[in-house]
Amino acid sequence: MNRADIHERPFITGQHEEEKSPSQRLYETSLKVTRPRLLVLGLLHEVKGHFSADEVVQLLQERQTPLPRASVYNALEALLKQGLVMLGDVGPGRALYEESKTWHHHFVCLDCGTVIDIPCLKGEKPCLLPDQLPGTVEEAQIIFRGHCNACLETAREKS
Repeated sequence: MNRADIHERPFITGQHEEEKSPSQRLYETSLKVTRPRLLVLGLLHEVKGHFSADEVVQLLQERQTPLPRASVYNALEALLKQGLVMLGDVGPGRALYEESKTWHHHFVCLDCGTVIDIPCLKGEKPCLLPDQLPGTVEEAQIIFRGHCNACLETAREKS
């Protein structure tokens, strides 16, 4: 990535969120545009899916665009605060990050660990609120756990 890529302001009016490039989405926030933020958001946009910070570090190294682990964590935190990245709460263990365009929940396969996005009926956070609250709620995530279709099919074939 060269300096021209970082400083170009690629705004296109009337574009849907799904059509915007990572650099467009980043420029539309109040965040300072930095190389680590562009690299991390660009990577999550390209590879799709749910990745730990360590996996992001590894993928960037594989792409010949290495960043220090601290820079990746800082970029993820800044992107998370602006809603450009979503922290996928899939239960105990490592935090998983993904590019965020619409609010959704997750299905986690108990057999293979695959994480699958499940659309949220409301489409925004918080989508669920109990009758009684001890304070304000910023978000509510639902984790569906079960057996994915691929694992169910494998189990059927073995029976």
